[in-house]
Amino acid sequence: MTAQPIDPAPAGMWHPDPVRQRLADYTIEDVLTLPDDAPRVELRDGVLVVVPSPTFGHQNIGNRLWAWFSQHGPEHLVVGTALGVAVSHRNTFEPDVVLLKAPVSGEHHYFDAEQVVLAVEVVSPGTRRRDRIEKPAGYADAGIPHYWRIEQDPVHVYAYDLVDGRYELAADSAEELIVSKPFDIRLRVRDIAP
Repeated sequence: MTAQPIDPAPAGMWHPDPVRQRLADYTIEDVLTLPDDAPRVELRDGVLVVVPSPTFGHQNIGNRLWAWFSQHGPEHLVVGTALGVAVSHRNTFEPDVVLLKAPVSGEHHYFDAEQVVLAVEVVSPGTRRRDRIEKPAGYADAGIPHYWRIEQDPVHVYAYDLVDGRYELAADSAEELIVSKPFDIRLRVRDIAP
């Protein structure tokens, strides 16, 4: 028997370096060079955090909103799902739905915050604190002009606009969300509800 540390992951399976995790030493450059077999991660203050798979209901809301934006959004905005946003050198987020300024390269998974017009988070039981507090603060610090939070059971949409570095509630509804930014929107909530 030896005193060598035991590697907790099977050979060949990617996992973060435990020393770098303890040191909170990861940066956006590391995230951009992760191997293809790495799990979906967000960078939180230099630590790689595996993003849990969303539930069917969660995905359904995000996919329906993606379809709604695809049909109703202006040509100068491009909608995507599960794309990374670099909010700082040591922090990334993966909003459920994102509106980006066109043009958008199909080769990228991560985008600079300057290209993001709207970040949308669908709240699940395991992501409440992050989606209600941490992510809006990070998006605001990065200067993303609009943030939506969608609560489930029942579906309720909260739309926020960035004002003087902080998000202010612009509108909310469980029936029809009406806002003028980032474009004129009349979203019937039942159109995105599972």
